[in-house]
Amino acid sequence: AGCFPDLPVKMGCGRSRGTRRNTRDLFAKGFGNKGLPNMTTYMTTYKLGDYVDIVCNGAIHKGMPYRFYHGRTGKVWNITKSAIGVQVNKQIKGRIISKRIHVRVEHVKQSRCIEEFKNRVARNEKAKSDAKRTGKRLAILKRLPADPKPGYIVKASKKVVNVMCAVPYELLA
Repeated sequence: AGCFPDLPVKMGCGRSRGTRRNTRDLFAKGFGNKGLPNMTTYMTTYKLGDYVDIVCNGAIHKGMPYRFYHGRTGKVWNITKSAIGVQVNKQIKGRIISKRIHVRVEHVKQSRCIEEFKNRVARNEKAKSDAKRTGKRLAILKRLPADPKPGYIVKASKKVVNVMCAVPYELLA
């Protein structure tokens, strides 16, 4: 092409640019998990404001999100007949953009990301009510960093301790 018209032009073998590129392992189902989803996938009820994990199911091609959203956690903002609107944060260069996408229920599952937080809030409220009822002073309810482990002395047995060190390099000449 160009200055050399008799040279052959290379065809094909370009870089793939499809929407499902590089997803052979990403959307693949695990060993023993092949086939269509269970009925519980379709019977799960989602409410507005719920946190959901987007996990693509390779067996269902309809309503599958783009590969970037696989494994992301978002908040439900819309519910339709067979899909769920999920709001996900996406970092583009220096800024974080809130993206709203619709995903079918086969590619979504309830998230456990705020389970620990809700349990902690319930535990703290119970501790507050107990302290108020008994009239005792309330302990600190905030999470504190773990203390460093206490020091100790390693006691060796009476046997001879073998000191292992590197053998010096010797020239064989």
